[in-house]
Amino acid sequence: MAIEKKWIIREQGNPALVRKLSADLGIDQILANLLVQRNITTAEQARDFFRPDLSKLHDPFLMKDMDKAVERLDRAIADKEKVLIYGDYDVDGTTAVALLYMFMRNFNPNVEYYIPDRYDEGYGISYKGVDWGVDNGYTLIVALDCGIKAIEKVEYAKERGVDFIICDHHLPDETLPPACAVLDPKRADCNYPFDDLSGCGVGFKLVQAYAMKKNLPAAWVESFLDLVVVSISADLVSMTGENRILAYYGLERLNTSPSKGLQSIIKLSGLENHKITIDDIVFKIGPRINAAGRMESGRTAVHLLVSRSDDEAASIGKAINTHNNERKSIDKEITKEAIATVKSEKGFPDRKSTVVFNPQWHKGVVGIVASRLVEAFYKPTIVLTESNGFVTGSARSIAGFDLYEAIERCSGYLENFGGHMYAAGLTLKKENLEAFSRKFEEVVSKMITDDILTPLIHIDTYLDFKQITPKFFRILKQFQPFGPGNLSPVFITENVYDNGNGRLVGSDNGHMKLELIQEDEPYRYISAIAFNRSEHFEHLHAGNPVDICYSIAENYYRGIANIQLRVKDIHKKELF
Repeated sequence: MAIEKKWIIREQGNPALVRKLSADLGIDQILANLLVQRNITTAEQARDFFRPDLSKLHDPFLMKDMDKAVERLDRAIADKEKVLIYGDYDVDGTTAVALLYMFMRNFNPNVEYYIPDRYDEGYGISYKGVDWGVDNGYTLIVALDCGIKAIEKVEYAKERGVDFIICDHHLPDETLPPACAVLDPKRADCNYPFDDLSGCGVGFKLVQAYAMKKNLPAAWVESFLDLVVVSISADLVSMTGENRILAYYGLERLNTSPSKGLQSIIKLSGLENHKITIDDIVFKIGPRINAAGRMESGRTAVHLLVSRSDDEAASIGKAINTHNNERKSIDKEITKEAIATVKSEKGFPDRKSTVVFNPQWHKGVVGIVASRLVEAFYKPTIVLTESNGFVTGSARSIAGFDLYEAIERCSGYLENFGGHMYAAGLTLKKENLEAFSRKFEEVVSKMITDDILTPLIHIDTYLDFKQITPKFFRILKQFQPFGPGNLSPVFITENVYDNGNGRLVGSDNGHMKLELIQEDEPYRYISAIAFNRSEHFEHLHAGNPVDICYSIAENYYRGIANIQLRVKDIHKKELF
């Protein structure tokens, strides 16, 4: 049974401002209202929004330590030093490593990449990684998407004659690692104008700065933007400011001339004849890149992304696709087991948190399973398994609840933990598991409110089907790329009926494919898909009205694009 969601209508734009913007731009007032809701209130701001421009990217040398990073990189290239590109095993880390490696190999034959093992080394800089670099004669390590808190490990490397350049985007502590350059726009002493770059985005700024210093063609640097947009999408950084420009041109690159590695994934994802969107990256391309690190090694993902030949890319892509299919099969099975475990626990409906443990579960998918349990039960959730003699796992939160703080209050039972407000990882001794679970439930119960436990859908405005014209949709598409800070607009349409052709779809008939009409326009229907909303099918099939909230997307079928509503929620109308 789906969880009841509360619909919240966003504050509407100032009517006079909306009317003026509508007149100045020659667009529908509904669209002008969407712009004003996004703090775009003038024709000039709207033009910047609709027409992102690479010339408006910020000067990379505005980032603290960029001059030092470029100087150290230049010295390593001039002296043909052995340089190790080190990055995390997720999408952001592997794309960042691939970007800098592909750039560097043009100047230095002694460049190599290193991705830590998820299970053996864990996240970020590892002593094992530093030792490998030392033992193989590397004198410079460039860390991407990690390293900002690796003070002891960078110190250890320094003692062994290895310099570090850190390119990170996570929040630093007061003390920074003793690297020769620390690039992080979130540094308190960094005045870079945009602080929400992805890890790959910070790597891109380093490449941009080096190219500027050496008078290399900007077009060559921009050829790496397909990797940058994949990182921006998968890491869920904001789709505003500089990220919007990078993502816009990255999508253009991804759709016209992607690298051989990404082209291989595009084919395997069935996106070859589609116009690829951010959603396609989030749900199809990103998970395949991630699957390498979850099921085998993130190094395989980098190997794919830096491929020079079609055959090599196709071969590695096929292996990664197999990993992704294994991952999907495993996480589906574990999710089923986890849901059954939760439901079997005494008093589960009254609990404010979910903690489940099974020593047999695959460590690489527990984060995904935690997200699935949040969808199913909408509670702060921890999914644990056993690894190397410890209980270890991932936690996921719900909107408005600080999961990290809750876990921190239970830290007396933990060996280590890390993360942020909405996601975390943790490790504990098996004998502490029961006490930790009790304490976590106690902490969550005190911190959480009923309001937080009610999922919300934020809706931009009301819309009638007759307002969804070809011109309306053409302009709405220009609001892309969508992401945090610029989410796909959500609309409400009231008194909607299925025209009789609706049907259940999906392997378990859990989704509905609908043809919807509004009561004042009985002869015009719009196609819609409603995922995980099959409980409404009988009501709709019987000819009863509903109110729906939805976003508007393009659906490709046999190469032809059509408007399709993506129904987010359905409210049954009261029948008298």
